[in-house]
Amino acid sequence: MFSTVLLAFFSTYVALACSFDPAFFQYTYSTVTPEPSAFLGAWLLAMESAQHRCSLTHCSFPTLPAMQLVWARLEAFSDNSGKLQLSLQEIIEWLTAKDEELSEQLPIGGDVMAVQQQREFHQAFMEDVKSRGPFIYSVLESAQAFLAQHPFQEPEETLPDGKEVSPRRRMLNVSRSVWKQANVAGDLWEKLTARCVDRHRHMELTLERLLQAQAAMAELAAALEQAEGVRDAWEPVGDLFIDSLQDHIDATKLFKDELSQVKEGMKHINDLAHQLAISDVHLSMDNSRALEHLNNRWKVLQGSIEERLKQLQDAHRDFGPGSQHFLSSSVQIPWERAISPNKVPYYINHQAQTTCWDHPKMTELYQALPDLNNIKFSAYRTAMKLRRVQKALRLDMLTLASVVEVFREQELQQAERVMDVVEVIHALTALYERLEDERGVLVNIPLCVDMCLNWLLNVYDSGRNGKMRVLSFKMGLVSLCNADVQEKYKYLFRQVAGPGGLMDQRHLSLLLHEAIQIPRQLGEVAAFGGSNVEPSVRSCFRVASGKPAIELSHFLEWMSLEPQSVVWLPVLHRVAAAESAKHQAKCHICKQCPIKGFRYRSLKQFNVDICQTCFLTGRTTKGKKLHYPIMEYYTPTTSGEKMRDFAKTLKNKFRSKQYFTKHPQRGYLPVQSVLEAESGETPCSSPKLPHADTHSRIEHFASRLAEMENQNCSFFTDSLSPDESLDEDQYLLRHSSPALEQDSPIGQHLLGSINCQDKDELQRTLTRLENENRVLQGEYRRLKWRHEEAAALPQLMDGTPGSPVGQQDEELLAEARVLRQHKTRLETRMQILEDHNKQLESQLQRLRELLLQVDGLLCAASKQSRKEKDVGECWGGKGG
Repeated sequence: MFSTVLLAFFSTYVALACSFDPAFFQYTYSTVTPEPSAFLGAWLLAMESAQHRCSLTHCSFPTLPAMQLVWARLEAFSDNSGKLQLSLQEIIEWLTAKDEELSEQLPIGGDVMAVQQQREFHQAFMEDVKSRGPFIYSVLESAQAFLAQHPFQEPEETLPDGKEVSPRRRMLNVSRSVWKQANVAGDLWEKLTARCVDRHRHMELTLERLLQAQAAMAELAAALEQAEGVRDAWEPVGDLFIDSLQDHIDATKLFKDELSQVKEGMKHINDLAHQLAISDVHLSMDNSRALEHLNNRWKVLQGSIEERLKQLQDAHRDFGPGSQHFLSSSVQIPWERAISPNKVPYYINHQAQTTCWDHPKMTELYQALPDLNNIKFSAYRTAMKLRRVQKALRLDMLTLASVVEVFREQELQQAERVMDVVEVIHALTALYERLEDERGVLVNIPLCVDMCLNWLLNVYDSGRNGKMRVLSFKMGLVSLCNADVQEKYKYLFRQVAGPGGLMDQRHLSLLLHEAIQIPRQLGEVAAFGGSNVEPSVRSCFRVASGKPAIELSHFLEWMSLEPQSVVWLPVLHRVAAAESAKHQAKCHICKQCPIKGFRYRSLKQFNVDICQTCFLTGRTTKGKKLHYPIMEYYTPTTSGEKMRDFAKTLKNKFRSKQYFTKHPQRGYLPVQSVLEAESGETPCSSPKLPHADTHSRIEHFASRLAEMENQNCSFFTDSLSPDESLDEDQYLLRHSSPALEQDSPIGQHLLGSINCQDKDELQRTLTRLENENRVLQGEYRRLKWRHEEAAALPQLMDGTPGSPVGQQDEELLAEARVLRQHKTRLETRMQILEDHNKQLESQLQRLRELLLQVDGLLCAASKQSRKEKDVGECWGGKGG
């Protein structure tokens, strides 16, 4: 659409151009398409004026028909461009309105019904848009055809103000305007259709998720209602039977597992809600409340299940068959039994406001054991202490068959497996319940179980770690049960023997290590060779003549000799057998008749019988000393035994004192105590006690020396030196070993294998042991001084009959009795310290000698090497 100015300009321009260049008429005829009909009329008038001017200038001018053809073309150009631009503008306005209408639609709702309504409305909207599509496509195709006929290549220019636009440039602008309108209309159409499709897809996906969520919520509501019904039917934990607690625990766990599908359903529905929120779809108020209600019900149900399970487990732990609750009745007020985190019991005295590891009854038992310290023979002293423990724990009533059956029921076959306190309590409870059923006697099971557990922990877990090896548990019970000693040996052998019925040195070391812990807990380990069981292992394997493993027959043969490390066990059996024995004889010292318990008959003097009290405590008649040898009886004697003893006594009458000195009588098999530590494995559940002997302090260096000696074929020769000072304690049971093994020369290879670091460590160990020796000697001197002070107290004489004894005299007498008891304990303590001191001094002397030999031979080896080096250099110089 041209303006009036453009019309006038275009007419004048064409007339002038044609007047000078007739070829321009041909160009106008073929390309220009003017718009309105008014322009064409003016243009024809201009053409006539131009023709008239051409005639005046004698120029040629197109004819009128040709001008009419140009007129037709220009009229067609004007109609097409005008209609096309009007259609494009109409499409643009319609698409813009529809896009705004689509934007004004409400967000997709969070309810199924709302989404369905929105989907129907949107489908109608899409149908409207779709119906307009053919017209839009036809207009765009017309625009494309128009632009194909009238292309424009030149870029759009910006002219200065006041400069007229050329007609050609103006026609190009018309084409460019059509192109722009077509592009805008096409973009709007593509955008509108894409938005319609996206919204439709979004609605379909949202509707699908909402339908899934609606179905899932309905299903979960039904499942939760059923589960809540089961929960509401639960009985209170306090109303349940103790025996059924485990069944209820299992049922609750099964119920919890069955709700795993509900848990997955809740997770799925919450994920759907989260996905809808991400896609800008928020659940409706009703759906949000329903989902929140389901989540709350699920949380409450979960909490109820966990609380129920916790209550059942706590009740089962505190009151169930496997709990320690029934053991709380083992103590009386003011005592209370408590449990540490590792299940180890301890005891609280609310009156004294103190705590301790030992049961009150066990404390009383331990306080009564020092009364037996006046027994001079350590094996009998240990055995009688163990006999008291055995009776207090009622283990003297348990048979080995019952013990083995309980071990089988509790699945205690693996000797090296570690048990906790709860397992020990289970086994002990089953053991005492079986005792009550088999013997038909009333047993205080809580007290017996608690005290037996206390004793086992004191022996094998003094650190109260709450762990114990199965072998330790078996050793403690089998040692104190009521069975033949040979049967005990056989059973213990089978516990550590291999598949072929053979036992190597390692397993024998483990067995003896567990056994030695029993006297060690009583403080009697020094009399049985200390905690070093290696000499006993070598002594046993001598019976097998150097074989790498021993059979049961070898073990029984060695045990029948009553080796020093385990001699307390057969003595315990003799003590138990002698309790019911009565001998029709009179004690030569205290005149007791009949003699009860052990009976000791002198085989040097006729008709000299001694009761066990006088013999074991060393009591003698005035001015007379007991003569050895002596025969011990723990059963009534027969006529044959009497004749045999008479013959032996008669024979001994003709023997001199020197004969008995050269042939001392021993009631046990002594073992060689050498300076090497345990090469076997020490159980980790048998902790070292604070008063462990010195063997455990030098085990690293001594075992290293022993290994190097074996590797270099350098052995210590076993030899027994004669004992020149046998006292009465050493006739039946010796407190210490007979002698140390003699030294053998150490080879050059052994010396070469000892490096300077090992030598320094050995020297530091010697220094530490010497310091400990000084501490022991100081303790010994302190106890000796206290003993002398106690002995220096004046003896309190009893008042004469008829003279009244005042309250002060009674207090003095009581104090005197306490001092005498304290004196006895001091003497015992002094003896133990003296024995330890002797062992320590012998070991120190041994290590010093070894260290001196090492220094000397190393020095000699160094000199020899320097000499060889000098000789080599000399020969090298001559050769040069």
